[in-house]
Amino acid sequence: MSQQEPINVKEPVDPAVARAEDVQGKSQGQLVRQRFFGNTGAVISLIVLIFIVLLSVTSIGVGPLPGWWKWDPDATGTLVDGGQPTLSLLPPGLGNHPFGQDNLGRDLFAMTMQGTQYSLIVMVVVGVMAGLLGTVIGGLSGYFRGWTEAILMRLTDVIIIIPLVILAALLGRLAISYVRSTGLPTTATVIALGLLIGAASWPPLARLVRGEFLSLREREFVDAARLAGASSGRIIFKHILPNTVGVITVNITLLMSSAILLETALSYLGLGIQAPDWSLGRLISENQTAFATRPWLFWWPGVFIVTIALTINFIGDGLRDAFDPRQRKFNPKKARDGREHRTERGADNRTAR
Repeated sequence: MSQQEPINVKEPVDPAVARAEDVQGKSQGQLVRQRFFGNTGAVISLIVLIFIVLLSVTSIGVGPLPGWWKWDPDATGTLVDGGQPTLSLLPPGLGNHPFGQDNLGRDLFAMTMQGTQYSLIVMVVVGVMAGLLGTVIGGLSGYFRGWTEAILMRLTDVIIIIPLVILAALLGRLAISYVRSTGLPTTATVIALGLLIGAASWPPLARLVRGEFLSLREREFVDAARLAGASSGRIIFKHILPNTVGVITVNITLLMSSAILLETALSYLGLGIQAPDWSLGRLISENQTAFATRPWLFWWPGVFIVTIALTINFIGDGLRDAFDPRQRKFNPKKARDGREHRTERGADNRTAR
């Protein structure tokens, strides 16, 4: 009679121990990436935004590089079937004019792609410009205090009380007039518009960065760096600034989302990108009278504006959760599983005793 083999019973794993093992040996960057890609909404938004960028760049091309779409944004043609969209889902197909045509027979898809390109350029330039200005001004005022803080914060107060739309419209108008008077290409006009909108959008970020620097400069690791003889520049760039990357990154994404809406509003009012170039706001402005008769001329630019703004907001939320683990959402399934594991472990311990 053979001896009965012992049965191995798997010991329940405490969820807290499992989470500790998951993060053991991982750098801060790896943890941030893991949390971000674990956020379904942020990942889907990132994929959608990348798709929009690739679609706008490859369809009509960039600069001297041609695209795969056969129509140019300013090419007029014959109005076919009243300019209705030829986009079909069943069976899938684009047709000759997937988004329709305007009164002059111009292809709305090509115009929308050009407007998307310019809006994305403005969005990125505003994020870079406002991020640099807000970080530098807020960091210097928060770390050095005294006269530095008084001067920089009074400058911030002066700019922040001026309505952003008015300030951006004035600066944008000056930028467009100057660039066009010098004969520079359209891309230079768009970049100049983004730079000056960014120069008007940095004060909220500067205040947030100042608050973070005020808090971090009093921490023990900063005092230890001072006692070790570290210079102010090393303390700022090596010790304080890395701890504010989360706040800066999240707020830059919010500034970028606001920038694309601001650029749309300026173009709609005739103070942004103007003829012969197209932006999403100008497309809405030009076609607002056709909303009742040919609504597709109004819908498609609006869909791209809303989609880009929403994806940037969701990506910003994902970055906030990734940089700050305290923002993680409560998962009732994980909490229930953890409670069941603890109950089973307690029962096993009582049985063993």
